[in-house]
Amino acid sequence: MTAAGLIDGAGPPPSLHRRRGGRRRAIGWLWGAAGLLAVVAVWELYKLLGPANGVVLGELRVLPRTTDLAMPHVWDMAARMLEPVTSAPTARPLWLEVTVAALVTLGIAAVGWLVGLVVGIGLAIIMQRWRIAEWGLLPWIILSQTVPLIAFAPVVKSWGSRVQVGPFEWQDWMSVALIASYLAFFPIAVGALRGLQSPDRIHTELMHTYAAGSWQTLTRLRFPAAVPYLIPALRLGAANAVVGAVVAEVSTGLQGGIGRILIQYAGQASGDPSKAWGPIFGAIALGLVAAGSVALLGVILSNYRRVEVGS
Repeated sequence: MTAAGLIDGAGPPPSLHRRRGGRRRAIGWLWGAAGLLAVVAVWELYKLLGPANGVVLGELRVLPRTTDLAMPHVWDMAARMLEPVTSAPTARPLWLEVTVAALVTLGIAAVGWLVGLVVGIGLAIIMQRWRIAEWGLLPWIILSQTVPLIAFAPVVKSWGSRVQVGPFEWQDWMSVALIASYLAFFPIAVGALRGLQSPDRIHTELMHTYAAGSWQTLTRLRFPAAVPYLIPALRLGAANAVVGAVVAEVSTGLQGGIGRILIQYAGQASGDPSKAWGPIFGAIALGLVAAGSVALLGVILSNYRRVEVGS
């Protein structure tokens, strides 16, 4: 597209944009499938050719053992997902147990992501509006991510257990959601700040020429300009929320989530190594679902994506 076409408002028809978008998504799916197959091939190839005791340099093992206890075959892990969790007659299959636990964690992570979204965008608006706030807040926002979650999670749970306002009582899952939001807000705040600061000076001066206030400039100029920066930040925030929820479930001992069965099944790996990989696959799928759900926002808000001159 030429610069004149951009000025006149002309551009490729919407059908062309849809075809290009569909082609890019199809290529993305193909690359994703190819990457998954490559991981499986590398796994099985190393298991076939690697030493049983792993690769050891000095006293440090740099690559894992290739025994069935340490590295089950991919098809054994897949078959184990279809078998019952235990030998009890009423036991559910492993895939169902993992799915139920993953949904519990997904719900908690979603609450944490929403809290992180509100906090992150709120901080970004404040830092964009007042430069002194950016100077004062941004270093502390960055520093906050250096706190180890394993030590932080029990403290949050202990604080939460003391919260009681009238009939309201703090629940254990709320501590997990709070920790998830703690990880989620950081990329959202940084991405939103960069996006809100992205409009060119000529555009902001044009808004001032039209006597637009700060709120109108924010909603009609800065937020639309921030969308290309915000979507990747929201996706990263969703993945961080899942990681935070899983780690917090492990640290606080919350029952029902996938973090808890990760620890439980890992303790049974010596007798059933394939079973221990079930919740690991569930946690991976959980992160993909969380990030993919946010990616739908990119499709909905695709009209805000910038078109480069000359494209």
